[in-house]
Amino acid sequence: MSYKTLFETTQTALRGAPAGEGIATFASESRQVAGFRSQAEIRQFQLTVDEPEQLGGTDTGPNPVELVLAALGTCQEITYRLYADALGIPLRGVSVKVEGDLDPRGFFAVDGGQTRPGYRGVRATVVLDSPAPEAELKRLRETVDRHCPVLDIIRNPVPVETKLARGAVA
Repeated sequence: MSYKTLFETTQTALRGAPAGEGIATFASESRQVAGFRSQAEIRQFQLTVDEPEQLGGTDTGPNPVELVLAALGTCQEITYRLYADALGIPLRGVSVKVEGDLDPRGFFAVDGGQTRPGYRGVRATVVLDSPAPEAELKRLRETVDRHCPVLDIIRNPVPVETKLARGAVA
């Protein structure tokens, strides 16, 4: 099935569903294995998450803030691919480089909570291999930026609820 057909078929199915019935729930589970190293399970996939050695880890995997950057870059790539095909804009390939600036003083509580622990800014450079005119690529970019889920998650506050539970960790 082509991406354009996937797009159109899914769009038609969602239009026919009552509001709220099209909600998809995604999940991950993780547990700390040793030191700062954790094992995350997402569907049938396992991912090692760790800190670099200079931050006390063993550098056996990317750290959580790096995964946020990878999530943004890969979500942009997927969204560009889907919408290029849906809009009939030729796209031979797409790649994204994402960088973020983080002040570790926030995580290490150096200044009494004055410094934010998360990213202060994120920059993404999208490279498109396409013969399309600039106006079409601009239209594609605007469409992608309106519909990229991870970009939306980063740009807009998302209600998050955390709770504690007691129990044995396997």
